[in-house]
Amino acid sequence: MIKVKNNIKFKKTETTAIERHPVPVLGIDYKVKIIYKNIKIAELDVEKKTIKISLPNKYKKENSKKILDMAIEKMYEQIAKVEIENSMEKMRIMLGFAPEDFEIKKLKNEYGRCVNKKITINPLVVKYSRKFIDYIVLHEYCHLKYKNHCKSFYELIAKYEPEYEKFEEMK
Repeated sequence: MIKVKNNIKFKKTETTAIERHPVPVLGIDYKVKIIYKNIKIAELDVEKKTIKISLPNKYKKENSKKILDMAIEKMYEQIAKVEIENSMEKMRIMLGFAPEDFEIKKLKNEYGRCVNKKITINPLVVKYSRKFIDYIVLHEYCHLKYKNHCKSFYELIAKYEPEYEKFEEMK
């Protein structure tokens, strides 16, 4: 589309389609804005407290909510790779032991689990603060020593996170 402004012609390349309610990232709420552009692949930028998602124009007619949800989920996965790995390494150093394996995988109704000495962390934990992420990883590390929530399990958690009860309430 060509618009004329003050006798200058320019090609219209952007239109804002959606602004969504705030999206939490590491405990901070961000506004989300979708911009449709003449590009081939999607882009995601964070500017101040706004997540700007640029999508190819071909997606204008698609279900914007579905596309937005997919973009946010992909963003959470990318952030989770960095944040959870950092937290896993922090706990390994702090506790002096590590799981045989770990993965970042979407889980239903839980932030983490430990099965057969393998820790799985839900990427959606990155909605919350780094302290909460550390707590979830610590909690799962403690399951490497204690399979259930016995007294010794909570004593081990309390040794490294004395305020663990406030994180338990968030779960």
